[in-house]
Amino acid sequence: MCAAVYVLSTVTGYVLTSALLLKCPNLLHRRKRETFRSRHISHRGGDAVDLGTDMLELDCHMTKDEQVVVSHDGNLQRACGINANISDVPYAELPPYLCKLGVTFQRECFCEGGEDKRMPLLRDVFDAFPHTPVNIDIKVNNDTLIKKVSELVVKYDREHLTVWGNASNQIVKKCYKENPQIPVLFSFPRVLQLLGLFYTGLLPFFPLKEQFLEIPMPSIITKLRDPDRLTRSHRIIAWLADTLLMRKALFDHLTARGIQVYIWVLNDDEDFQRAFDLGATGVMTDFPTRLKDFMDRNGISKPE
Repeated sequence: MCAAVYVLSTVTGYVLTSALLLKCPNLLHRRKRETFRSRHISHRGGDAVDLGTDMLELDCHMTKDEQVVVSHDGNLQRACGINANISDVPYAELPPYLCKLGVTFQRECFCEGGEDKRMPLLRDVFDAFPHTPVNIDIKVNNDTLIKKVSELVVKYDREHLTVWGNASNQIVKKCYKENPQIPVLFSFPRVLQLLGLFYTGLLPFFPLKEQFLEIPMPSIITKLRDPDRLTRSHRIIAWLADTLLMRKALFDHLTARGIQVYIWVLNDDEDFQRAFDLGATGVMTDFPTRLKDFMDRNGISKPE
């Protein structure tokens, strides 16, 4: 009987303490300092700066002559029509972009580029948008690429305007080791660990080095693929992932600790509304004008 009472009291104390710290994490953790805060995030869209976007999201690769370029794909086939890897081609010999490119997160939609169809260097972005925060995805596990990106960030005095990382935990660890002054994203394994800590009640007790949680909204899969081609297993997996990941209590806890939550890649009002209702700090979109109009109509304020 005494043992049962002891176990019950211990479990009750743990649950109550966990619940308290989940709501009030600053009792245990110092809130991370936010050098910028982003609501409106443009998915690889420099033109959105004229609209007043809060952040640009982009991806980096390195050419054969070790120039850091902005490109999602490592292969040039989809964007340029040439079956070659960026890493095998000197920057001066990179082919121009095609006139049209499919929008990944919108079915049957294409975007057209401007007159300048050359692949930009990362330093071009920094030169063009010196005061705009940039979210950098290091697309390959390459020590030289990581070092060169860090050097560019330091050269342009952008450590306070940059976040970097990748889904790979190994890449994120290398980024953090190379320059711990640049905030990092949660990698995919760390997202899984974060969820495990959250659902076991342990999250409030653990320190977190990351300052940004950048995750997809799993439910958008039904909008990206033909509904008739989605199998029952696809729908079940999407529902389960959405149920586990889209948690307001989790987002509120992270926000209270100074960790920003970005949800990608959302392109319609229904998903914009859901993301902000869940407590997301910001939304990443392929359609910056559409997101801006939504925010203006709904009185969603820009970050201070």
